[in-house]
Amino acid sequence: MMNRYRKKGGYFNVKQHFLIGLFLCFSIASFGQKLKISGIVKDATTAASIPGVSVIIKSSNLGTTTDLDGKYQIEVNQNDVLVFSYMGYQKVEMPAKSKTINISLIEDTQKLDEIVVIGYGSTKVKDATGSVTSVTAKDFNKGNIVTAENLLTGRVAGLSITTGGDPGAGSTIRIRGGASLGASNDPLIVINGMPVDNNSIGGSRSILSSINPNDIESFSVLKDASATAIYGSRASNGVIIITLKKGTKTFSATLDMSMSVNTLANKVDVFSGNELRELVSVKDPTLLPLLGTANTDWQKEIYRSSISSNTNVSVNGMLFDKIPSRASFGRTLQNGLMLTSEFERNTGSVTLNPSLFDNHLKISVNANASLEKNRFASGQQGNAITFDPTQPVYDANSVFGGYFQYYKDNHDGVINKSDLTERAPLNPVAELMQRNSRSEVKRLYGNVKLDYNFHFLPELTAVLNLGMDKSTADGFTRVSDKNPLSQADGRIIGSHSEYSNELSNYLMDGYFAYKKEFGKLNFEATAGYSYQKFTNERYNTNELLNDGVDSAPVLNIDPNLVLIGFFGRTNLSFYDKYLFTVSYRRDGTSRFSESNRWGNFPSAAFAWKVKEDLFPESKTLSNLKLRLGWGVTGQQDIGQANLDLYMSRYSTGLPTSQYIFGGTVTPIAIPQFRNEDLKWEETTTYNAGLDFGFFKDRVTATVEGFYKESKDLLANAAISDGSNFSNSGFQNIGNFTSKGLEFSVGADIIKNKNGLKWNVNFNSTFIKTEIKSLALGQDQLVGTTGAGAGGGSTAQIHRVGYTPFSFYVYKQIYDTNGKPIEGAYADLNGDNIINDADLYIHHNGMPTVTMGFASNINYKNIDLSFNMRASLGNYVYNGANATRAQYNLLRNSSVVSNLPTSVLDTNFKSTEDVLLSDYYVENASFLKMDNVSLGYTFEDIFNSRSSIRLSASVQNVFTITKYSGLDPEVFSNGIDNSITPRPRTFLVGANVKF
Repeated sequence: MMNRYRKKGGYFNVKQHFLIGLFLCFSIASFGQKLKISGIVKDATTAASIPGVSVIIKSSNLGTTTDLDGKYQIEVNQNDVLVFSYMGYQKVEMPAKSKTINISLIEDTQKLDEIVVIGYGSTKVKDATGSVTSVTAKDFNKGNIVTAENLLTGRVAGLSITTGGDPGAGSTIRIRGGASLGASNDPLIVINGMPVDNNSIGGSRSILSSINPNDIESFSVLKDASATAIYGSRASNGVIIITLKKGTKTFSATLDMSMSVNTLANKVDVFSGNELRELVSVKDPTLLPLLGTANTDWQKEIYRSSISSNTNVSVNGMLFDKIPSRASFGRTLQNGLMLTSEFERNTGSVTLNPSLFDNHLKISVNANASLEKNRFASGQQGNAITFDPTQPVYDANSVFGGYFQYYKDNHDGVINKSDLTERAPLNPVAELMQRNSRSEVKRLYGNVKLDYNFHFLPELTAVLNLGMDKSTADGFTRVSDKNPLSQADGRIIGSHSEYSNELSNYLMDGYFAYKKEFGKLNFEATAGYSYQKFTNERYNTNELLNDGVDSAPVLNIDPNLVLIGFFGRTNLSFYDKYLFTVSYRRDGTSRFSESNRWGNFPSAAFAWKVKEDLFPESKTLSNLKLRLGWGVTGQQDIGQANLDLYMSRYSTGLPTSQYIFGGTVTPIAIPQFRNEDLKWEETTTYNAGLDFGFFKDRVTATVEGFYKESKDLLANAAISDGSNFSNSGFQNIGNFTSKGLEFSVGADIIKNKNGLKWNVNFNSTFIKTEIKSLALGQDQLVGTTGAGAGGGSTAQIHRVGYTPFSFYVYKQIYDTNGKPIEGAYADLNGDNIINDADLYIHHNGMPTVTMGFASNINYKNIDLSFNMRASLGNYVYNGANATRAQYNLLRNSSVVSNLPTSVLDTNFKSTEDVLLSDYYVENASFLKMDNVSLGYTFEDIFNSRSSIRLSASVQNVFTITKYSGLDPEVFSNGIDNSITPRPRTFLVGANVKF
């Protein structure tokens, strides 16, 4: 019997349709089954495993990443397609047809395809026309990193970062040496598109101390005007763009912990108690009765070894299966080298990155909160150097809390100022322990960014970025009533004052971006508007234990600072070989009068991919690009106290300076300095660079030259008598130039199949700065030494034709044994008189050349890295010796002072006679190893994606220098007036990934 029956219009084959139905059932069942796939991802060239590769199911948000051994595991449906991607490698798509899929990724010709964040947008490294350096997380410095800027130290040509020794200390950051004499030389710092105020709030260590370095994804350092002019008014000193980590689609969690011990690496050499007694007996025996019997090392007493810790937790993944997100928490506890010096930071951040309308609307929400707690140690470094080492720290009979102090009870029944030894220093340990100076700083900052790509015109995107940065600080200083500090009326009752400060920064940026290809022409254009407002309010109670009229509380509300900008930029690319960038920004500031309020800042740049034209077939040369740039940038930051100098301002007198007319107290108002002609300082920059790549960019290098000319320099300068309401004030006073060369090279020296990788990076910068003109051609004396008449003696000068802050000193004469002769100086003008006319310019504090070197070695699970820096040609005025190493200072009023042992090298007697000797201007060139770190990674701890890296590192490893002072790396443009020593830190840490 046939297995079919007749149907109208033909026959129906039952067997055939049964088999088709059965096949469809199996297909559906098969389609619904999950397939577990695993494998390993390696480098196609070296066969080395690649950690962190993104493995995503195509057209979905599902995926994972490879672990530190390059392994992954994922569940998929049959017929799914896996997409393997990693920065610097070509993307690979692979159908999910087997349980094991091993992938070999081929290096993209270019690391040059990496994205660099620039002002109001981003670009590929290979398409950049300006001088921009990007540093991502994989290249960050390791070790004891407390503040964000230290992730970059020594990593970027032209960027110098000098950090203090206090816990959470801020840094002096300079890009290509800065561009101003008296205005700010700090670069503009932009966090997630929001420019932040360079003025830190009262009670905070610095503007970056409240930011958790663990939350940072990358830095972009913009150095020339063609890159920075889009920021116009604040870009003369360069721009550092900080990009925070974003939310991701794949789940991951990280726990990072470290513990460190901070130790004293160096201290100033002074006489011990026994040595001082012997010295006094020879130099001034009349002081012997004033000496004690102790042997106290006061520097050792005020410093300590301290313990610090750092903990960070972060979680990434999809929120509600729809929103890529990230949350983090960090806690840093750092105790300083100096007694009572403490820094605590607690941070939390949330990042959400949803997309709506088929990815046409991308939303980025970033919120960060921090609580910074500080205890500040009073500056006792200099006091510890000179305090008499024959006196003890403690005195059981002392009325001052058991601490030794200079006093003599006059037996009038009250201990007050009259009992204290006149002009005697106070016990440095007591000053630290009996003074409690604390602050709490709360900071909330973040932004909401909307990025909408028009449906009807996909080439056009509208971006709105709203940002806020608000900080509040509360602090107090309390001094024990057991401390000899006296009130104005002579009572010894301690001291108590409180303060508060509130800073706000609001931003609104809106712009359109258009991008379209016209055949071989790639066209991009950006145009927008920026509004930013800064507010500042300060309150100080003054002395709360004194009811005198001169201790009334003070409230200061600064005028709002408003900055408005209109900006535009156009990028043209012909044949992907010839690149042009033109930008323009018009900025207005409320700091200047209406006639000078607006500034115009244009720029232009050209780049030519030479390799594509001249060496297209070269196997050795993988990249050769020429870059040329020009631009004008502005400067208006002359400090928080100078927001309204163009206006008529009056300062009310203190309650103690009022007039009384007929028994009526009449307050007085004093007119303040005014300058209606104050205007923008402008810097014009010319830049030329060559970018090289060899062997598929296994070796990359950049050579760059620049020339900067700053005009209408803003500086606080002297004013002729009677012409204003002050004898000095901010003016536009002159011009100066900077020129330099930069060189950087990075290389993968070893990269083999045995798992050995060795990568190095070297950079070097040469800079020369020269003042071209000053107002009326007059010199400006700067660089206070802290000694001399009223402590106002200066050792530096601004003079036309020379580098700013050049040392201005006498030329020392030496005897036949090479010893300096006290007070003997060269008569340089030949008039047989030694006076100010014989002062001459002798070096400066700016290094001629700076260098940075970083090395990273990985062998299987072991990693070893170190960072070194060098500074050549910089000189330092050794203020610690110039103001303290003379025998006349043994007698300090009616007590004895200690001296640096360097006095034995000179036998100088009088400070006034030698203070400005060029003997104290020393070569401070140095080589430093900032960090060395060793780590080992244990893999597959909890699952194939988990790992634990254990590490040990040393910070501030060594310094090689001829400088005789505490540290050759100083602030104050080369004047060393005793700084807090930088600790040598030993650290152990663990990084756990889930």
